[in-house]
Amino acid sequence: MTAEQVRHARALLTQPDATVSSIARLLGVSRSTIYKYVPELAVDRLECRI
Repeated sequence: MTAEQVRHARALLTQPDATVSSIARLLGVSRSTIYKYVPELAVDRLECRI
C-alpha cells in the first residue's frame, strides 16, 4: 500500500459504519494487507477477543 492509501484507510476507519473488509475492497487490497499496514487494528482486534 502507498502512504496515501494508508492515510485513506485510517481516515475511513474513523467512520462508525466502516469495516476493514469494506475498506480493503475499496482500496483493492486484502484485509490482511490492511492489518499489516495499520498494525494498531490487529492489537484492537486481539483485545476484543480477550
